[in-house]
Amino acid sequence: MKAKEILKTMKPYTPGKGIEEVKKEYGLERIVKLASNENPFGFSPKVEKELPKLISGLEIYPDGYGAEIRRKLASFLAVNEKQLIFGNGSDEIVQIICRTFLESGANTVMAAPTFPQYRHNALIEGAEVREVPLVDGHHDLDRMLEEVDEQTRVLWICTPNNPTGVHIVKDQMEALLEKCPDHVLVAIDEAYFEYMDAADAFDSISALDRFPNTIILRTFSKAYGLAGLRIGYGVAHPDIIRSLEPAREPFNTSTVAQAAAIIALDDQKFIQETVEENRKNKQILKEFCEEVGLSYYDTQANFLLIHLPCSGDEMFEHLLTKGFIVRSGEALGLPNTIRLTIGKEEDMEEVQKAIKEKLTAGEV
Repeated sequence: MKAKEILKTMKPYTPGKGIEEVKKEYGLERIVKLASNENPFGFSPKVEKELPKLISGLEIYPDGYGAEIRRKLASFLAVNEKQLIFGNGSDEIVQIICRTFLESGANTVMAAPTFPQYRHNALIEGAEVREVPLVDGHHDLDRMLEEVDEQTRVLWICTPNNPTGVHIVKDQMEALLEKCPDHVLVAIDEAYFEYMDAADAFDSISALDRFPNTIILRTFSKAYGLAGLRIGYGVAHPDIIRSLEPAREPFNTSTVAQAAAIIALDDQKFIQETVEENRKNKQILKEFCEEVGLSYYDTQANFLLIHLPCSGDEMFEHLLTKGFIVRSGEALGLPNTIRLTIGKEEDMEEVQKAIKEKLTAGEV
């Protein structure tokens, strides 16, 4: 048996340490996970209330077309139902895009570092990956456009960018889309869209008619708190959706995930409350960083990338001993940083104490 050569040089996704694993390893009773940008406030109580009713008919395949969630979401976004595609998280939409448009001889352009699944899936499809380094945490859009040529199929834009959290302002995004050739699909990944409150943010949905070579990726995994159910979606011109659909697995989102997403959309009060709590706790964390002399990228997401006077791995290990799981920037391509998910107020107070303890220990 002969696997693709490229797979011999690639590593599978390695999830961070699990809560039970850390408890056992460090002899701790309580662990706070601040590594995966999940919603620390859970998910809509309306979903929780209805969940027992949703777990029925599991012997029947889900609706592969997602008719009910499609109608609900199309109405919510004020788009045509034919402009939507659903995936097992927005990660799968990334995979479907690569499966559809990328192949040997084609290339794709992205920032570095950014969400790693763009690169991962592109390489599996045999495409050339052209990475353009970030500038102070931001996409270098001019350089990215310079990398585009006749063989470019997809240009990836992550806003707010993961792992830096910074967003692309309206004027810069408009300029990029106006200059980008029509034969290139511009994939705008807005996984953290609900957390954005910048006055200069780009309204991607309203721009779809003007820029039909774009697709917008969003998810129910972050602000909606449905990460465990895995459902995300893409919004694009119907022609793009028609191109993507043959590459989508027939029953890729579960019955429970579809039903929960419908209920979650109706509970915008939960979204508003958790986003406001995130905003408040994020501001407190920024003020803490300034107080102790740590710089950070100003974020529009539910996490903060913090620059350290030591390696990210060192701070990661220290925080583990205190019961906090964060993400070391060493693994993200950003040495001497950690990416810290914004958690509950009491947890943020404790993790800030733990960070300060490390900084004042004379070891950094």
